[in-house]
Amino acid sequence: MPENPPAPDETTQVRLALEAHRYEILVEGAVAGFTEFRDHGSRRVFFHTVVEDAYAGRGLASVLVREALEHVRASGMHLVPICPYVAKYLTKHDGYRDITDEVTPEVKAWLKAELEA
Repeated sequence: MPENPPAPDETTQVRLALEAHRYEILVEGAVAGFTEFRDHGSRRVFFHTVVEDAYAGRGLASVLVREALEHVRASGMHLVPICPYVAKYLTKHDGYRDITDEVTPEVKAWLKAELEA
């Protein structure tokens, strides 16, 4: 059975930074990491996740991705896990199958064009 990532506490917060197309995890008010996405219709396409070295090894990426996926669910959207970390997270936490769409060559091509624009 997979371990649950730690819950955010009073010093850790996950927020949507829509203008930057990402969810951020803050530790004591400082951005410790983020997961980037672009919206393609009703799908949120996740393509990159990073946690700063100074915050590594604390389970923050797991907290960040879980909170982001919960937000996607609550918003009625689906997700596409192009990001390797998000894809790996989904293999260990199957509670998101109902909102996960397949990574297709068409979505990859769309994302590439979107990021180059």
